[in-house]
Amino acid sequence: MKRTVIKIDEDLCNGCGQCVTGCHEGALQLIDGKAVMISEMYCDGLGACIGDCPVGAIELIEKEAEAYDEIKVMERIALKGEHVVVAHLKHMKDHNELEYLRQGIEYLKKHNINYDLSSIETKEEKMNEINSFAGCPGLASQSFEKPQAIKEEEEFSTANQKSELTHWPIQLHLQSPTASYFQNANVLIAADCTAFSIGAFHSKLLKNKVLSIACPKLDSNKESYLEKITAMIDVAKIDTLTIAMMEVPCCGGLIQIAKLARENAKRNIPIKAIIIGIKGEILEENWL
Repeated sequence: MKRTVIKIDEDLCNGCGQCVTGCHEGALQLIDGKAVMISEMYCDGLGACIGDCPVGAIELIEKEAEAYDEIKVMERIALKGEHVVVAHLKHMKDHNELEYLRQGIEYLKKHNINYDLSSIETKEEKMNEINSFAGCPGLASQSFEKPQAIKEEEEFSTANQKSELTHWPIQLHLQSPTASYFQNANVLIAADCTAFSIGAFHSKLLKNKVLSIACPKLDSNKESYLEKITAMIDVAKIDTLTIAMMEVPCCGGLIQIAKLARENAKRNIPIKAIIIGIKGEILEENWL
C-alpha cells in the first residue's frame, strides 16, 4: 500500500541516536553507526523523530510500504516498560490517531497490563470509557432526547432555512479538483455524518464555502483524496480548507489526509478543524 513513512539520509546521519530514543514505536535502530529503519510496519508516519534529529537527516515521504500495525508495535514496546508505552499512546492521542490509541489500550487490557493512563485522558471522554467499549467507540449505540422547548424552537428557526450549496457533485471521489467552483475558493470537506448531526449545517458550516463530502472509514481508495486535495491547493489555488468531522475516532483520518496534502503541496494554506459531537454540538474549532 502507498502511505507516508520516514526516510533517513545516511550521508547526513551522524549516528547520535536521538531519533532512536524518540521513536517509541521501535521502528529505528543504530546499526554500524547509522540510524536505520528496521521495519516499515512499525513506522506510524507521523514523523515525531524528525524533531529529534539535530542534522536534518530525516524526512517524510510517500511510498509503497508495509501497513502500520499497532498490535505488533505494542508487542514490541510492552517489554520496554510503562514510560515507553504511555509515551507512545500519548503520541497517538496528540496526532488524533484515536483508532490506534484504542487498539493500544485494548492490547493492555487483553494482556492485563495496568499502566497509569491519566496523562492521555481526552477532554470529553476518559480513557476508561474508551477502554470499556471493545469495538470502535463510534459504533457504540446511544439514545438522547432534546428538551421539548428546544425542539420546537429549532423546528421554527430551520423550517425555511435556505440551502447554501452552490455546485454538484459534492462527493469527493466524483469531483475534479480543477473544477471552476474550486478556483480560489474556501473549501469545506465534511465527513458524511456531519450534515445529519448538526441542525444548522448550512448556515454555520457551509455558508460561503465550496463543499466536498467524504467518509474516512467507509470510502475506498483514500489515496485519491490525498491527490485531489493537493491539486486543490496547487492547481485550483483554494484559499482555505475547513475539515468538519465527528468526534468519533474513525473520522480522524480526514485531518491527517488534509495535513499531508498541505505538506505535499507547493503552496501553504490555512486549515481549520471543526469537531462535532454526536449530539450535534460543535465541540472544537482549531486552526492547524
